[in-house]
Amino acid sequence: MNKAVIFDLDDTLYKEIDYLQSGFKYLSKSISKQVDEISECIYDKLLFYYNSGEDAFQNIIREYHLIYSIRELVILYRNHMPRIKLSKETTNTLSYLIKNNCQLGLLTDGRSIQQRNKISALDLERYIKEILISDEFGSEKPDKKNYQYFCDIKYSNYDSFFYIGDNINKDFIAPNNLGWVTICIEDNGQNIHEQRFDVGKKYLPHYKVENIGQILPIINGT
Repeated sequence: MNKAVIFDLDDTLYKEIDYLQSGFKYLSKSISKQVDEISECIYDKLLFYYNSGEDAFQNIIREYHLIYSIRELVILYRNHMPRIKLSKETTNTLSYLIKNNCQLGLLTDGRSIQQRNKISALDLERYIKEILISDEFGSEKPDKKNYQYFCDIKYSNYDSFFYIGDNINKDFIAPNNLGWVTICIEDNGQNIHEQRFDVGKKYLPHYKVENIGQILPIINGT
């Protein structure tokens, strides 16, 4: 049986908090060139404001009387080349799927430059050739068209499809309707966005796993 395994990106193939921390470090170095403060202190303050639920960018501009606007900081953050990497468990999982003749894909929402920089930093094109980013495709999850790109166009001769994600609100409803097998990687306490399962059945994945390695028995047994 030919199997296609399509992944979400953020908080699925890597932890998005790593990207946030990378962005804050990048901003801290840029800001430290304008003010009398070392970048490590600025980074700690950005993290403090973020963890306190406050607007980190607004507060850091106010505290240091920066010439940056919030919009300019956001652009710097979104466009920076992140220092992030795949975990060993993730690379082992992707390598196993490839060796066992699964076709891999990536389906992610987000801005083109931002997501492409993440993909490049993670060296994902080493494992995944078919990549769909909402900003480039013209529609976002949960639009069925994004998923049909894989099952109707790219891998139309494949027998079964799997979607691996984390966002209950938008990741699984469309592939569920298309007859895919859906798997949610549960939040280990580090996810950027809250993960809640008290939603309608149509939004829920078929399976929940604690880590990415646990998808393999499901894929092998389906």
